[in-house]
Amino acid sequence: MSVVIDNGVVAKHAGGRPTKYKDEYVDLAYKYCLLSATDNDLAKFFEVDVATVNKWKIDHPEFYDSIKRGKEIADAQVASRLYKRAIGYERKEDKIFQFKGEPVVVPTEVHYQPDTTAAIFWLKNRQPSKWRDTQNIELTGANGGPIEVQSINAMSDDDLRLMVEIMERSQIKGEVVDITPDGEDKDI
Repeated sequence: MSVVIDNGVVAKHAGGRPTKYKDEYVDLAYKYCLLSATDNDLAKFFEVDVATVNKWKIDHPEFYDSIKRGKEIADAQVASRLYKRAIGYERKEDKIFQFKGEPVVVPTEVHYQPDTTAAIFWLKNRQPSKWRDTQNIELTGANGGPIEVQSINAMSDDDLRLMVEIMERSQIKGEVVDITPDGEDKDI
């Protein structure tokens, strides 16, 4: 075990395997994150475990900052493109024609229509309470109380036949019926 002397104080070396971290990883991590790399991707790229990448983030603030900047820039660019797709956009484009054997460049402006899928995706993620696919529907029993549930096993044969008859009739006619506790049915 090695001993380090600092101002007359003897301290033991921490030991362990030397780090694989290199200063050039700052730039590499930044560029790779611009390409949408995750921490798992970075670990594979640097041939280390994800825990090692996380330790490097703590031990090397410049490494952490480069990852953060790369991810933020990449995410912002994707969000910008998605937003443009959602609302539609125009783009300048040169069309090249041939006239009497000579190329002719004609500047044009191409209009891209709004993309419904991009708009839906944007709204579902930005305002999920207003744009989610599912809706919460709350059912209540009589006078806003709890719904009374009765086991089919506890019903008499006559009640079961009546319930089946009511259900079949309501499906055929398309009407909604209510089964009252006394076994009679009535239209709602």
